[in-house]
Amino acid sequence: MTRAKSGRPVDDITLDAVRGGDVSVDDIRIDPSTLEHQAEVAASHGNPQLAANFRRAAELSVLPDDLVLAIYEALRPRRSTGVQLEQIARDLEARDAPLNAALVREAAQAYLARGLLA
Repeated sequence: MTRAKSGRPVDDITLDAVRGGDVSVDDIRIDPSTLEHQAEVAASHGNPQLAANFRRAAELSVLPDDLVLAIYEALRPRRSTGVQLEQIARDLEARDAPLNAALVREAAQAYLARGLLA
């Protein structure tokens, strides 16, 4: 069964529940297990790139919004140094987000090669 981040089954999140004030913010956020399930479906249908995206999204879904936005901003060209991106990667690893840490390191290497680091 697909669940919201709150654990509530998504079938219970109805317009009537919203109107009645029975829906919280975590009821409309996705649970990492749902994203992992989507990754498995994508992989089983021969789409490993989409599966990898879902798995990275699952890691990010448990992080605070402000941190995700800060990482997004830091990954824009010429916004960060290689050292800053490495620190972000270490922080992601410490937060149990190794796939995203690897992506940040890959971006740092690409930015270095293309002269896009700060």
